[in-house]
Amino acid sequence: MEQGRFLTSETRPALDEVEGILLPKSTCNEWARIQCFQAKPNDILLCTYPKSGTTWIQEIVDMIQQDGDLQKCQRAPVHYRHPFIEWARPFQPLGTGVDQADRMPSPRTLKTHLPIQLVPKTFWMKNCKFIYVARNPKDCLVSCFHFQRMNKTLPHPGTWEEYLKIFMAGKVAWGSWFNHVKDWWKAKDTYHVLYLFYEDLKKEPKREIQKIAQFIGKQLDMATLDKIVHYTSFEVMKHNHMVNRANVPCRTLSPTPVGPNWKNHFTVAENERFDEEYLKRCRILT
Repeated sequence: MEQGRFLTSETRPALDEVEGILLPKSTCNEWARIQCFQAKPNDILLCTYPKSGTTWIQEIVDMIQQDGDLQKCQRAPVHYRHPFIEWARPFQPLGTGVDQADRMPSPRTLKTHLPIQLVPKTFWMKNCKFIYVARNPKDCLVSCFHFQRMNKTLPHPGTWEEYLKIFMAGKVAWGSWFNHVKDWWKAKDTYHVLYLFYEDLKKEPKREIQKIAQFIGKQLDMATLDKIVHYTSFEVMKHNHMVNRANVPCRTLSPTPVGPNWKNHFTVAENERFDEEYLKRCRILT
């Protein structure tokens, strides 16, 4: 049936470029508005490279802000609670990410995948708070590969070998992982940036959630902290329809299964080549 056909790679939207960074064409078409976005002093901007725990940190921060109140955290899907400032696909019922953010009363929590040089200047001028999450690049790469296979709003990634090559060259949406994590790391010494690691959140969630709460100025008692740890665990969140993409239309995501971890994807030679590139470009994080 014609209506039910999946989009082919030829019919998927292309990427465009802003200041040397590849971004969805719809984002580039709205770039003037995005760059003129008016931040407010009490805004919090959640920042990640794609597939680095974005939805997870959104739910954690919202649970902290709502003092662990589950009903309040179920008020809307997570992408409505935290507008994605560079989201600009046409014909969306709530408008662009800028539209959503402009309608939202303060204090606002917003999200972005933008590398630091493309973040709207008013966030820096208003001395806003930023929470950044970095993830192991190999796991990030594998997750991006599978997500891009099923996400029909992005170009098809091609084969694993092809995608590995363009990822390492930074020729993917939102640019180079290496530059992204390194530049945000440097920013923490100048701006209000809480820099977190995905793997630390998995290993020591209570410690990291306490750190986040302190950064955003919230006091949590132990019962509330334990509640947040439980309800933001992967096992619980995968059944939470406000965060698990259950409301995303099938015309946007095709049912391509998510693959295993990076060790099942990289050959020995690919792994060695990636490690060499990482040590050369991101020694600051080792």
